[in-house]
Formats: sequence, C-alpha cells, structure tokens
Amino acid sequence: MKNVYKFLDYLKYERGFSEHTIQNYKIDLKGFYDFVLDNNIDIDLVRDYLRELYEKKYSTKTISRKVSSLKSYFKYLESEGIIKDNFMSLISNPKLEKTLPNYLNYDDLEKLLNYPDISNKYGLRDALILEMLYSTGVRVSELANIRLNDIDFNDRKILILGKGNKERYVYYGSKCERLLNDYLKIDHRNSPYLLIGKTSNRLNERRIRSIVTIAAKKAGINIHVSPHTLRHTYATHMLNDGADLKSVGDLLGHESLSTTQIYTHVSNERLRQVYLSAHPRAHKN
Repeated sequence: MKNVYKFLDYLKYERGFSEHTIQNYKIDLKGFYDFVLDNNIDIDLVRDYLRELYEKKYSTKTISRKVSSLKSYFKYLESEGIIKDNFMSLISNPKLEKTLPNYLNYDDLEKLLNYPDISNKYGLRDALILEMLYSTGVRVSELANIRLNDIDFNDRKILILGKGNKERYVYYGSKCERLLNDYLKIDHRNSPYLLIGKTSNRLNERRIRSIVTIAAKKAGINIHVSPHTLRHTYATHMLNDGADLKSVGDLLGHESLSTTQIYTHVSNERLRQVYLSAHPRAHKN
C-alpha cells in the first residue's frame, strides 16, 4: 500500500482533487489490494478481481468507478517508473446505461431554498449554502474551499479553484447576495474561509452534504438530495431557460462539452412534454 499513499498524495497536492474523491480512490484501491494479497499483480489477476465484483452483484456504475481508479493508479505507477508495462490500458470500463441526472423541479427547489430559518445564524448559514450551490452550480468541494478574498462583492462573482487546480469565475444573484451579506454581518469569526463551523474552522464537505440532505428531508422533498443534485438543477434550469451548452459547461468547470451534454437530454425531455401538451397534432384522440 506504500505506492497507494504516494498516489493519494499526488492526487491531493498535485492534482487538487477533493477529499471525497481521494477517499473513494482509497476505498477502491484498498479493496483491490485486499483481493490480490501478496500475489504478483498481472492482467489475469485484475480480471479475476473484476469477475468477483460482478459475482457479488456490484452495480455497473460502481465497477466502472473501480476500474477507473485502477487505471489512474497504474498510469501513475507507469509515469513514476515503478512499473514498465501498464496492462490496465487493456482493461475496458463496463458500458454504462445512460441515466438522466437527478434534479429538482421548480416547486421542490423553492421548498428547499425557503426551508431554513434565517432568524438564527446557523439557519442563515444553511440557507446560504443551499442558495449558493444552486446559484453558482459549484461542486461541494469548491464551495467548502471558498475564501473571503475569492469573492468580488461588487461584480457578484467568485473565483473558484476547480478540478486539476483550474480557475474559473462563477456568478451569483441578488437573493444570494442578500444572504451572503446578512451571514457575514451576523456570524463570521476570524477565518479566511466563507463557511465555518462552531469552532471557526472551515466547514468540511461531509458536513455540507449532511446539511443539504437533512434540509431536503425536513422540507418534505421525496427524493434524495445532495449538493450534486443542486448542481444538476442549476445546469438543467439554465439550459431550460435558454443558456447555451458551452457557457453552462464553462460555468460548471467541465473540460469537455460531452460532459455537459447529459443535461440536454433533460432539456429535450422538457421540450418533448411541451410539444405533446401544446401542439394540436400531438394530442391523442
């Protein structure tokens, strides 16, 4: 596992990956090494490992993630000269079924955003978290790492350090601005970070996820809601209201348009429903 820890440090300090992503890599690689034990690792052993995952009824999505983790790890080992032949390049990811991203309709979104009690400092903080996730579309790791000096209060924009340490600007609206200003007036102690906990430390990603999920349940929303749900909702609503695909992809920090295109399926489904409900020739007799 010595090389695994070197790899995890590489992901953290050189690639700028989030704590959550690094933890997933750690889980995947530990599971692999628990299987191989002291055996010499070759392509046949990897195939045996994947065969066991299928036999244990892991989902295709989970297996694909584990394969991707191994591919990244062995690519790193090759780049560092630790191995000569990277046989993982011969292993293909299982084909995933296309699934639409989970997102909130406008009614559920309003219920969620209006749920926190903003008369107290923690309710105000939670309201800001929800509003900022939806208003900016940032990842939870990006939100947790926002510092006060990253925020341009005049132009209502925030400098975000995204995946691979790539910088981009995101923007927020008037509702988010009011919550932000009120939050900073009522409760902000000596910390460079925007979101802080009870001890003035940076609010971590796990806590933010918990805040979002609990708020959604208490607001009476019947689907599981995570910070990523609000990111999906941001993208879907932007496209539904006329934003172009490249602009949405840039705001989300996507490296490729193909990553953003999943949201067009959601938008196209909405257009289909509009057509079926509005066009005279589309009505059933």
